[in-house]
Amino acid sequence: MKFKGYMLGILSSVSFGLIPIFILPLKKAHFSMDITLFYRFLFSALMVGAYLLYSKQGLRINKKEALILAVLGVCYALSSEFLFIGYDFLTPGIASTVLFIYPVMVALIMFFFYKEKLSQLSVLSLLLAFAGVIVLCLKGQGFEINFAGLGVVMLSSLFYALYMVIVNKSRLKVSGFKLSFYSMLFTSIFFMVKASVAGESFAIPSVFVFINFIIFAFLTTVISSLCLVYAIKYIGSTPTAILGALEPVVAVMVSVFMFHEHFTQNLLIGIILILSGVTLNVIADHRQSKREKKTIKNA
Repeated sequence: MKFKGYMLGILSSVSFGLIPIFILPLKKAHFSMDITLFYRFLFSALMVGAYLLYSKQGLRINKKEALILAVLGVCYALSSEFLFIGYDFLTPGIASTVLFIYPVMVALIMFFFYKEKLSQLSVLSLLLAFAGVIVLCLKGQGFEINFAGLGVVMLSSLFYALYMVIVNKSRLKVSGFKLSFYSMLFTSIFFMVKASVAGESFAIPSVFVFINFIIFAFLTTVISSLCLVYAIKYIGSTPTAILGALEPVVAVMVSVFMFHEHFTQNLLIGIILILSGVTLNVIADHRQSKREKKTIKNA
């Protein structure tokens, strides 16, 4: 199950890292981000909902579950909102990489509020990841940090971290598919209300944009979210969060090769530090699991 969890975590990160392919053309065309995100999550919810009905799993939930799922939807919505705002301050590759600060937040939330132990290797891995994020935010060759971009994307990271912790600790008695369906549905409702208040049009201007929404929803939301849910279930919040480091690597590759983002020295150093953090965390988690199994066996 551990191996399966790591593989799902990697797949979730890779699919999420493809976001710039779909979002940048829409931003350049000055298409509304609220409408974009509304359709992204609406189509995602419809896809997952169709599968639930086809497999006869049903969509029924109780009031407590509805409340928790609504909170998850808001957390995911705010994370997406702040990430795309961050694209206006930082390049997509750097913004996606800075988003990786969320493993630090997840680990700290789990440590301070749930008393989850952190090994020395885990602490070192988090410090390396944090150092990588700081390097990526440095302007030019100096030590001036882009605080506006850093602050906005850190808010995105915070809400993403909260989403992961709530999924892990809420003990929802629903399947991963149903959890993802309602998270996406409530996220789409958030952006629908926001766009309606702003008086924006929900009309889709062309077939190309419609197809873009469908593929965008399936690749970066449906696959990513479902794999994320099951990865958390199999290996826990902190390892899944740190495996998310592969997401910015994919986003950087997309930005460099498709959108001609400059591959700077800071970008290279930041990625190396983050990947080092991932490797150390996987090793630390593996050692801890072996110790726990040994303790249980000797008990």
